[in-house]
Amino acid sequence: MPGALGAMYAGLALTVLATIALYVDRSTTHLLADHIRAGYPTYPRTRVDSAVTTYLTVLSVIGALGAVAWFATARAVKAGKRWARPAVTVMFVLGTSVGLTGLLTKDTSGETGLPPALGWAGMIPCLAGAAAVALLWRRPRLT
Repeated sequence: MPGALGAMYAGLALTVLATIALYVDRSTTHLLADHIRAGYPTYPRTRVDSAVTTYLTVLSVIGALGAVAWFATARAVKAGKRWARPAVTVMFVLGTSVGLTGLLTKDTSGETGLPPALGWAGMIPCLAGAAAVALLWRRPRLT
């Protein structure tokens, strides 16, 4: 269980970092804004800024929900709840589905909605989730 908990806390940290990366991008590299501008060259700056704000809002909510899920399932694992392993597995599937959606979904421009670097950043916490699931199911059943 300590290894699984470590993976889960790492996943929590990676989720927080992936969410923060969006705001770092907004104030430094502008990958998201440039990606939207490239896909929609006729958009005025205000519309690009609005799209960036919308993405930040949606992805921040997803990041916050992910952090809550990591924290809640880690507490359940630590407390030895019988439902913890299935819950962690379901959260892993949901998180991976959301990450893949962000990474692969194309918008009306024909490009993915997120630039690849930010899409992959959203997938990184899934590695910790895969490790947690593998470690939890390898262990004897929780009581």
